[in-house]
Amino acid sequence: MSRFGFIRNKLDIKFLILYIMARVASPIDFPTLTDLTLCDEGVDYFDFAESVAELVDTGHLTLEHERYAITDKGRQNGAACESSLAYSVRHKCNVNLARVNGELRRNAQVRTTVLPRKDGSLTARMSLDDESGNIMTIELLCVNQAQADRLAQGFQAKPERIYNEVLGALLDNGAEEPEESGEG
Repeated sequence: MSRFGFIRNKLDIKFLILYIMARVASPIDFPTLTDLTLCDEGVDYFDFAESVAELVDTGHLTLEHERYAITDKGRQNGAACESSLAYSVRHKCNVNLARVNGELRRNAQVRTTVLPRKDGSLTARMSLDDESGNIMTIELLCVNQAQADRLAQGFQAKPERIYNEVLGALLDNGAEEPEESGEG
């Protein structure tokens, strides 16, 4: 069966995988790698899956905790071969990588954990980082797992808003309008 696209064989697929893995912000899972690699119509899913396994077997990629990362060997070999990838394929990869890297960086900067307490209650710990490090950590007492999960999900959904609201509340100088007493 003839393939459309610029990727023609498993070797091209391996070059593409190494190109992607050298540019991804952190280790990624198989579905994310699949999504990034299927950017060209010439990529066959089964050849792709075999290529990933072979790259792990040859030490070009590592697989830990269901996440793939590139090794120094993979980075060196990929750099030597990346010019063989068509410009349009590299361009599509770079566009997709920008989106995925943004998500990976955001996920690394927003963390939530639920910690058990001796009394049976829980603590929801929610942290927000920037490029320099931690900018806010909040710990809240929770009476059950459902409440802790709900707090964690809410924080994950809008950490910047929560940070701004906390900052606004802390910086409020308390100069509220006095209530009128009705005398006059």
